[in-house]
Amino acid sequence: MPIRRIAFLTPGNYADEQPLRGLEEGLALFSTGEQLGFEGAWVRQRHLERGVSSAPTFLAAASQRTRRIELGAAVIQMGYENPFRLAEDLSTVDVLSRGRLQVGLSAGAPGHGHLLGDRLLDADPALIDFSHARLVRLRRNLAGEALGGEQDFVESPAGRQRPRLQPHAPGLVDRLWYGGGSLASASWAGQHGFHLLIGNLNRGEQTDDFFAAQLSQLQIYRQQWARHSPDRCARIGLGRVIVPWDSADRATRRRYQDYAASRFERTLAPQGERRTLFSRDLVGSSDQILEQLRRDPVLPLVDELRLELPYDLAHGDYVQILTDFVRQVAPELGWRPGAAAPADPVAAIQTPDEAGGLPICDRA
Repeated sequence: MPIRRIAFLTPGNYADEQPLRGLEEGLALFSTGEQLGFEGAWVRQRHLERGVSSAPTFLAAASQRTRRIELGAAVIQMGYENPFRLAEDLSTVDVLSRGRLQVGLSAGAPGHGHLLGDRLLDADPALIDFSHARLVRLRRNLAGEALGGEQDFVESPAGRQRPRLQPHAPGLVDRLWYGGGSLASASWAGQHGFHLLIGNLNRGEQTDDFFAAQLSQLQIYRQQWARHSPDRCARIGLGRVIVPWDSADRATRRRYQDYAASRFERTLAPQGERRTLFSRDLVGSSDQILEQLRRDPVLPLVDELRLELPYDLAHGDYVQILTDFVRQVAPELGWRPGAAAPADPVAAIQTPDEAGGLPICDRA
């Protein structure tokens, strides 16, 4: 197995009456992940739920409690965002983290727009462009180019200067990811030079088989990236729900089993009009999990694995899962602590990827 980088994705959820406790535990989990040797820690951004509604705010706090680990948001739904204001927030977090921010994004209308109405939207939704163009606008803002003409300046007590987004965070524009799950989304991400996040659900557009669908998406992403960004290194982060229980007690193991059982039926056939396909949760001993991972046909084609943590577990459960994964699972997949250098697309050396022709980054 070629896994060189491991990360985890936490839901960041909390009890309705105790948001502070839950958010503090989420931040503590980032620190724990760094101590265990994870290269990345990601948080879900969700709206109108008991979770992190502002990933930049949460990650700004995380930047002050960690020193090395990459800090990721998966994913920020651009339909809720203003591309300029979000760029200001993201740039600020990247500066505070000293260049560790990874930004996962998605396009489309806001999922709860019909409930929010004019609390969120300033115009008829039919007149608002919720397409991928919002992501392109965000990237353009992050690039830090001067605004207006050469004669345009901003006057302030700090002095006279050309207007551009502040603070400028060099390199952040190359750390944008797209949450893929369909052939169209994978193709768009490859065409436009966004790194790719793929996980435990996708659309069954040409098949009922989860892995066949994901392999097709990966193939088209690689093709488009090689065609449009041949001089840059693509990163692909593969997410799987993995819950090892080696050091858990009997009652905890039972809870994990019940969790997986409650979600098993959805993996048997495409779900809904969009034909959503789900992969099975990997729950059990490390040996059982490794046996299933070795049968995963996507895993050998990537070098970054993201552990997706279940919702609504206790903080101690999350720590146990991360610890068992690092000690029992990750080393058997080829991962070694400290083996992966910081992901720097500028400094990277490209070598051919024998699995499909996509350049990979040799940072050794």
